[in-house]
Order: sequence, then C-alpha cells, then structure tokens
Amino acid sequence: MGTTVMYSSVSVDGFIADENDQPGPLFDWLLSGDVPLDESGVLKVSQTSFDHVRPYWDQIGATIVGRHVFDLTDGWDGKPPGGVDHVVVVTHRPEPEGWDPEGSFHFVDGVEAAMAKARGLVGERIIEVAAGDVGGQVLAAGLVDEVRMDVAPVVLGSGKRYFGSVRAQHLLEDPDVVIQGNRVLHLRYRVRH
Repeated sequence: MGTTVMYSSVSVDGFIADENDQPGPLFDWLLSGDVPLDESGVLKVSQTSFDHVRPYWDQIGATIVGRHVFDLTDGWDGKPPGGVDHVVVVTHRPEPEGWDPEGSFHFVDGVEAAMAKARGLVGERIIEVAAGDVGGQVLAAGLVDEVRMDVAPVVLGSGKRYFGSVRAQHLLEDPDVVIQGNRVLHLRYRVRH
C-alpha cells in the first residue's frame, strides 16, 4: 500500500489561507526561481525546490480534497492539478452536473470512503491529502503516514488552519527532510502510530 501524505504550503503561524480563503504570499515560492516546475511554464522555482518537489509530485497517484477546495478552484476546469491522475472529493452534496463518472474526479461521502477509493486507484503510489479540514479528519482517523509542509516566510495572523479543526495531540517524528528553497522551507515529518 502506498504512503498517505498530508500536504500544503503554510504560513509560519500555521495557516493555509486567510479568512477569505486567499493564500496571499503562501505560493510566492512557486514563482521565485527560474526552473519550470511543470509543463505550463508558469510555476518556476529554485533548483533546490525543483529537486525536492518534482519527484514527490511524480509519485502522487491521487489527491483527496474537500468540496470547498473543489468549488474554490472550479474543479481545476476538469483537469487534476499538478499532473495527478485522480482527485477524490469528500462531499455530502452530489457531484456537479456534467461530470463524467468514469473520469479523473471521484465524489465520495466521508474521509474513510475517500481513503478506500484512493487506495483502489493508486496501488503503490502516494495518496496526497490536502491540508485543512479534510486533512485534519484523515490525520485524526490515524490514516496519515507523513506530514509535508512548504513553509512560507509570512505570518497570516488568522485564517484556515493547516490541521483544520484537529483538537487532539498527534505526535510526529523529528523532521527527516529540511530543505531551504527561495521563499520556502520544505519540511517532512513522519507520523507516529
């Protein structure tokens, strides 16, 4: 079974967006270099960030997100982000009209159903869980193996928390990856089980 990774860019004070769901400068690092991160040519990072992020992105088989993120991004116009094969959307609402049930987007009710669906899709590849409320629910259920953060040098003060509404303590190992890029610090922690 593949690894399940909770992931996002995050402020130093632990937020993935402000109160209005805007990331502000959290993604500035994705435009701070001269090495294209994907085929669009829009995202350009430092060589150090590329060497860390691109191999990780290439291992992702599915990304799990909440319906809120799906709606905010307009469903990425029907094309999974970052070259990911599948997006599993946790929602209590029906899928939007016109979505191909055989396509790359899968709509499920609850994080356990999302994990089961993703596991069936990815084989040994990584399941990425977007940080925030859904990520926090997956962590609380004991289903996250690693926490990855791209820490941006900004304090947002308030907003959407990286770990969502998690209230219980969860122990992580010491970071086994600490990489400084331009305008970002890449961190990886394994979750203690």
